[in-house]
Amino acid sequence: MKFLTDDFLLSNNTAKTLYHEYAKNMPILDYHCHIDPKEIYEDRKFENITQVWLGGDHYKWRIMRSNGIDEEFITGGAADYDKFLKFAECLPRAIGNPMYHWCHLELKNYFGYDGVLNPETAKTVWDITKEKLKTMSARSLILSSNVAMIGTTDDPCSDLYYHKKLREEDFSVKVCPSFRPDPALNIHKAGFIDYIKKLTDTVGFQIETVDDVKRAISERIKFFDENGCRAADHGLDYVMYREADKNELDAILKSALSGGEITKEQSEKYATELLLHCGREYAKYGWVIQLHFSCMRNPNSRRFLSLGADTGFDCMAVTDSCAALYKVMDALESDNKLPKTILYSLNPADDEWLDTLLGAFQGTEVAGKIQHGSAWWFNDNKTGMIKQLTSLANLSVLGNFIGMLTDSRSFLSYARHEYFRRILCNLIGTWIENGEYPADIEFAGSLVKDICTNNAKKYFNI
Repeated sequence: MKFLTDDFLLSNNTAKTLYHEYAKNMPILDYHCHIDPKEIYEDRKFENITQVWLGGDHYKWRIMRSNGIDEEFITGGAADYDKFLKFAECLPRAIGNPMYHWCHLELKNYFGYDGVLNPETAKTVWDITKEKLKTMSARSLILSSNVAMIGTTDDPCSDLYYHKKLREEDFSVKVCPSFRPDPALNIHKAGFIDYIKKLTDTVGFQIETVDDVKRAISERIKFFDENGCRAADHGLDYVMYREADKNELDAILKSALSGGEITKEQSEKYATELLLHCGREYAKYGWVIQLHFSCMRNPNSRRFLSLGADTGFDCMAVTDSCAALYKVMDALESDNKLPKTILYSLNPADDEWLDTLLGAFQGTEVAGKIQHGSAWWFNDNKTGMIKQLTSLANLSVLGNFIGMLTDSRSFLSYARHEYFRRILCNLIGTWIENGEYPADIEFAGSLVKDICTNNAKKYFNI
């Protein structure tokens, strides 16, 4: 039974024209993801669909847990085929979940299977994908997806070895590192002391004061810039802004490095100082800063102890980040050091205030200097994307939007760009057919192409 048609999610003729003639074949700039550059360089191959689909994909893990599947078949030691069968049992129940659409888009696009996945078809799908994967690899999946740029997520202490090797052999897709300094800013979290030791070994000088931390970060930013970095990414529980003088900051750092307990107020003072320093450095190099916030990390303590972080137990948080965020941006803007900025909140209730904040801090460096990032994580579903796009259109300038990203560890997740493009074209097409925008298809098409690709190319200097 054929499931997805060529006009999937396209409800009117204008939407169909915009997608098929303008959006469909635009190159993908996946400017924020968690793909391992080593796997790209080594051109990893996959033996079966479990390896390429279920390995590391916490979206799928959550669906399986919600269906009562034992952890042995999720992150445990069960055979790959048995894990896949368990997932095939769960997927048909996920009606309305984007995972249902993503999975079937991936099966159609990469494996030529346009039926449905369920317990009855699981063996057929397993055999088809296993045979197809014999001729596929990480690079072939990237190239067949029309990807022009990948922005990985990298620790400041990384030597960027695989990024360098990819540039040396002139791989046709730009694989750019992204600077992720969270461990150096999270002074209140476990592992901070060990990370400062790691940073000390990397830069080759002792870190004892906050100025030392700043110097170390600045040196690593310079190194990343020399190796093609275009952006930094900060994952914040919430946005904070709390000022302190140098002596107090040094005392906080000294206490932390000696194993002392750090209060919430102290951690906010330290993190504020370092975040502002990072922002000023990014502006100097013309980088983009991405701020992700309002995520509750690891609320299930038993599962965290047994499985660790990033295993599918995080959730949305309700935080009051608005006042602090405008103070952070204002502090940088006051020094004319506000970098290009993308703001992502995991809580969709923040959409409207984010979209009004954009207009207060725009600049002349590029149209849409301050961006409301694409619907992130739990919001990258049909409803969440429409809400984010509509809020951005209502309160800012949708035509300047830099579009979709995968935020994924999977080489098949580029289908999410198609999903976004279909939703975008249907939204704009509906507005046109409702008489809310002129039926100038050529101009509307140019807007679609900009949102899909061109705006991001300008924004990241690709």
